[in-house]
Amino acid sequence: MARKLIYIHGFNSSELSQKAVQLGEHLANWSGQYIVPRLSHCPTTAIAQLEAHLDDNTALIGSSLGGFYATYLSQIHGLPAVVVNPAVHPARLFSDYLGAQYNPYQDYHYQLEQSHLLALEQLYLEQLTSPELLFLLQQQGDEVLPYRQAVDYYQLCQQVVEPGGEHRFVGFERYFGAITRFLNITLTT
Repeated sequence: MARKLIYIHGFNSSELSQKAVQLGEHLANWSGQYIVPRLSHCPTTAIAQLEAHLDDNTALIGSSLGGFYATYLSQIHGLPAVVVNPAVHPARLFSDYLGAQYNPYQDYHYQLEQSHLLALEQLYLEQLTSPELLFLLQQQGDEVLPYRQAVDYYQLCQQVVEPGGEHRFVGFERYFGAITRFLNITLTT
């Protein structure tokens, strides 16, 4: 049974993402630990920040770039993870964003550099070694990431693929029951 759940936010987001907050409210009566770390824009640093929280009783949930990180950590450390409209191969997507960036949710400026793309490339897993550890929640109306990439990449995983929606995943709260069941989280009432 999972005793710790880590929510992994996406690119230029923060620990105050709407999905993270909603899920935290849902887990208010859970006896486990819910962690939503503020992550660095540097992929290597972000992974190190996340790995510092991992143990054998950890489960993961990640959205967008956080879904990419959750996938990597799940497969490397053998942990269950839910991925929500995940980035599949962000190094390819982010090449258009090189240069000056501003994260409005963390209120800081930084440079997205080629070294960050190389780090993302090194985290990309060509093949999922334990697809049974992953659960994909995907909306076809995602205007930021190509949904078909995720459906294909996670084809051997449990999936819910909905028509419509958008990148932020409309109606996320409808899946709290499915998420907690998949991650083996038991809530007290």
